[in-house]
Formats: sequence, C-alpha cells, structure tokens
Amino acid sequence: MRPPPTPPHPATSLPDLGRSRLLSVQSPPTFGLLLDIDGVLVRGHQVIPAAQEAFRRLLDPQGQLRVPVVFVTNAGNISQCSKAEELSAQLGFQVEPDQVILSHSPMKLFSQHHDRRMLVSGQGPLVENARALGFKHLVTVDELRAAFPVLDMVDLQRRPKTTPLPRSDFPAIEGVLLLGEPVRWETSLQLITDVLLSDGNPGTGLATAPYPHLPVLASNTDLLWMAEAKMPRFGHGTFLLCLEAIYRKLTGRELCYSGLTGKPSLLTYRYAEGLLARQAARRGWAAPIRSLYAVGDNPMSDVYGANLFHQHLQTQQEGAARSCASILVCTGVYGPQAPSPTVPALGSEGSPFHGHRDFGFRPELLQAAHVVSDLHEAVQLVLRKEGWAL
Repeated sequence: MRPPPTPPHPATSLPDLGRSRLLSVQSPPTFGLLLDIDGVLVRGHQVIPAAQEAFRRLLDPQGQLRVPVVFVTNAGNISQCSKAEELSAQLGFQVEPDQVILSHSPMKLFSQHHDRRMLVSGQGPLVENARALGFKHLVTVDELRAAFPVLDMVDLQRRPKTTPLPRSDFPAIEGVLLLGEPVRWETSLQLITDVLLSDGNPGTGLATAPYPHLPVLASNTDLLWMAEAKMPRFGHGTFLLCLEAIYRKLTGRELCYSGLTGKPSLLTYRYAEGLLARQAARRGWAAPIRSLYAVGDNPMSDVYGANLFHQHLQTQQEGAARSCASILVCTGVYGPQAPSPTVPALGSEGSPFHGHRDFGFRPELLQAAHVVSDLHEAVQLVLRKEGWAL
C-alpha cells in the first residue's frame, strides 16, 4: 500500500472557524489523538499558546476530553505519574498517568528480560522507572563505578588516589537497559562498553569479546529534540550513536539491540492504540477507534513512526484501528525553510538521515500527510475531517 498522501509543500493555514459550537447530541468518537509533547505542547517549560487553544476545542463544558487522547513522548527521565501531573498543571485539566506513554513504557512487554540482572543507564528516577517496567534486579552505572573505581578514568578529579583490591564477589551483569541520556556520557560509555566486552564481568578481562553480546534494550532513539534554545539539542539517539561507534571501532562488529522502544517503533504505536481503546471503554464510548491522528514536530520520530504504523495497519490489524494519519507541526524541531541549494527538501535525496540505523531509511515515510502551523490548527483539521462541530 502507498503511504499517506503527501502535501506539495507545508500546508497553508486553515481558516479560523471560530469557537466550538457543540452539537446538542454528539455521537461517540471513532477516532483518537496521539500527541507528542516537546515541540507540540511545550518548548522546555513554556506552554505553546496554540496548544491551550487546541484543548479548549477538545474539552467539554465539564472539562472532560471529547475524544480519547494519549500523550506519546520520547522523553524518559521522569516517572509516568510525575509527567501526568506536570501536563495537568501546564494544560489546565486532569491528565491521568495511563494517558502518558514515555519512551520506555512498552518495555513492560519485555517480560523475558525482567528477571535478568541489568545495568541501567539514564537519569531522573531511574531505578523507580525500571522497576515500574517490571525489571527486578538492577545495577546503576554509579553503583558499578563504586564497585570498580579504576574503570572510570577520564575525569582526573574522580580517579581513585590508590589502587583498590580487585572485586571477585560482584555478581555478573546479564543485560544492559538504556532508558535515556545520562549526565556523564564518558563514564556511561566506558562502563557499558566494559560490560559488553567482558560478558558482564567488568572487573576481569577477556582475550576475545563475546559475540553475540549481552542483551541491550534501549528507548528513545531521537538524535535531536527541541527545548528553549533556538537550535535542537542532543537526544538519547546521539548517545546511542556514540556507543554504537565505539563498539564497532573496538570489535569490528555492530552493536545489536534486543529491543528498541519509543517513536518511531511500531511497538510504541501498538501500545498507544491499546491505551486509546481502554480510555474509550472507560468513558463508555462503545464505538471502536478506527482512525488515529498522530501529531508531532519531529519528522524522523513522529512522522516516520506514524506513517510506518499506517502502512502496518494496511496489512496487519491486531486492534480496531484502520489508519494512522501523520500531522507535522512547525512549533518544534521542524520549521518550513525557504528553498535553498544548500538545504535539501525534507525526505529528498541528499537530506541527512537523523533516524536510527535499525529503522532503515525510506524517504517517503518522512512526508507527513498534513503539515500545519501548530496543534490548534491540527485539531481543527482533525475535527473537520471527522465531521465534528468546531
């Protein structure tokens, strides 16, 4: 099947159709929204005004959402409950934790790895998040560094002043869990590499690095993300790129992942579809959710993932959804640019590929079904397409 239709160029603004004029009797929704957060709802800690306008259309007079909505972010250095509380304060209505999908949320499905002793990397409530996902036996990078202080040698101020006795009582590590970008990249890169090259015993040395190596699970492959700065910031995908390059340089082999979650992975969109269906059932909306609309600001994660899922739905339908339309907004990573011989068009030949190598590169999947200015315009578009009152 062909991907969703491609606009000839960033879409022109939709006409302002005024405030919501609700029908006296509104039929149950048969569509749902998958909303990115950074660059769509907020820039750093600042709420984008168009997002507030959008939710004025989506809320009923009682402050309840008129349609099922899940917030799908590639962030992961926060707990699900904390993110829901943060969104509630920013948007002015109650967001429930099960409406929030963090980049690592689908790892709840990786039960075959939950009993392994995992080295976990990231920041924020790291152990709390990993345990909430089902992982039972965890070692942080800081704990591993404390057990083997001679492994971390880049920062002269942190080098041990004396040589400690070697440890022989430290249980072997059985896998690596990468939940988000860490703070000290050099320490995490060194110790993760040590674990992989030593088959989980970083206090020892092996003549030949084992291959296949220990299982590696990672979430959030975004190379870049948009905060308050004028230019995008490095994301966890940049950290993964560094780790992959180091491993390849040292071993001559490719680092392999046993699982990747976060957009644009299909698993994340299937997980989101399930949450939308449960949300609709909880609200008493009996009609199946057939149409999904995914709104984001990052062509490589948001648009690519939505289009990939749309194509998947044309051949395999595990749930009720039949389509997933990608909507690209211009308030974050993506912004329309004037034609320039040095700036290739989005998805064109010569355009730099910012996605993760394991998702492949299919330029046509970078083309959004719709390009709009902001979330308010995106919501107007969706309601109009679904025949709902604006």
